[in-house]
Amino acid sequence: MTKDRVDLVLRAHERRVGSGTVQRVLPQMQRRSVGPWVFLDHMGPEEIPAGHGFDVGPHPHIGLATVTYLFDGAVVHRDSLGSERTIVPGELNWMSAGRGIVHSERSPDDVRARGGRMHGLQLWVALPVAAEEGEPTFQHVAGVGLPAHTLEGGVCVRVLAGVAYGVRASVEVASPLFFVEARLREGERLAFPAEHEDRAVYVVDGAVDVEGARAEARTMVIVSEGDRCVVALDDAHVVMLGGERLPEPRHMRWNFVASTKERLDEAERAWREGRFPRIPTDDGVPIPMPERA
Repeated sequence: MTKDRVDLVLRAHERRVGSGTVQRVLPQMQRRSVGPWVFLDHMGPEEIPAGHGFDVGPHPHIGLATVTYLFDGAVVHRDSLGSERTIVPGELNWMSAGRGIVHSERSPDDVRARGGRMHGLQLWVALPVAAEEGEPTFQHVAGVGLPAHTLEGGVCVRVLAGVAYGVRASVEVASPLFFVEARLREGERLAFPAEHEDRAVYVVDGAVDVEGARAEARTMVIVSEGDRCVVALDDAHVVMLGGERLPEPRHMRWNFVASTKERLDEAERAWREGRFPRIPTDDGVPIPMPERA
């Protein structure tokens, strides 16, 4: 591995979330963010038996946008704005928390009854300071809004958010970034978008070479600036992400992201005291704020 061409290789670590486990890629001690992206959980792949479901009860966010993208399964998103939307593979949910929002994520009733496969990603983007206290919003982008694009050389990509490869995604974002999905056949090459400051590739499945570093499933490789590319060592499924670094540091506590620790303290008190809005279509028990060590 050439140090000046690959910045860091990160392996995911298992974490308990809601009724199941995930592989957490960001944040880690070695790297807290890639551009404005501050969090990445890989959910599954997992077979959920009949009569059970994926459940993350009502919980709050501030100062970030949550991004949900599925490869298998279905999840019902409900939030304190009154949004209720089932997301399936090939669609994108983008929820901007702004000054505060509450949401839940659960298996649809029909999936819960019959069981099924669950597989996908959830990510967070830290919002710029000017948007931290903005109005919360929710965007759902159906499959028709995420068209595939064939690049020179024949590689097919989906630009899910931001700008990459001359394509601008339809979802509205608050800062310069990119989020791209690609499925590569063995031997195919995919260049990192050159216009972005921070860039990384996460291997969902298969194996790739990134400038001399081998990366297998559940591995993220972060690269330095300049011409860099991914080469599939076998059939591989990857996502690329990155963008412009936010000028101010970000602090994270539980589900909260903010540019000051004082704002995290305020959000913690508000959740403990029941001052966040409620979800009108989910009367489940809110997830309690963890006690700090």
